[in-house]
Amino acid sequence: MTVKLATARLTLRELSAADADFLVELLNSPTFLQQVGDKGVRDAAGALRYLDSGPGASYREHGAGLWRVGLAGCDTPIGICGPVFRPQLPAPDLGFALLPAYAGYGYGFEAGQACVDYLQGEAGVCELLGITDDANLASQGLLVKLGFAWDGYREVYPGEPALRLYRRAR
Repeated sequence: MTVKLATARLTLRELSAADADFLVELLNSPTFLQQVGDKGVRDAAGALRYLDSGPGASYREHGAGLWRVGLAGCDTPIGICGPVFRPQLPAPDLGFALLPAYAGYGYGFEAGQACVDYLQGEAGVCELLGITDDANLASQGLLVKLGFAWDGYREVYPGEPALRLYRRAR
């Protein structure tokens, strides 16, 4: 796959069928399940369905979506980061998740900054959002570090608690 974005330590590219096992690991990691939720992916076949209906659909419709984050050089997959286009939000939100073994090394900030720079630069996105629940202090801190400002609470999913909404204008 072609590299979409690159930093000193990371490469970001579209997810592909070759990433199915990685997606199973990431989407079932304790932090992902706690902070993002259960996507119901338990095996490679489930990962391929998730890829087709989630990031793959976003690539087809918007030309962008959650990208695979890999370590530069060895290309070991460590997470995902990129825009998520939700019909219930007025602008794309920056989604991100790392395998637990790679948290705390600045990779989330590095990948997030690369995405923000690309989206609000070359891609011309005027506004980016970020959403998180009250308990996810790490994601709140990362969004603020990336230049997002807290903008109150927003009900994103009907019947579920409102989420913290962050905004970043170009």
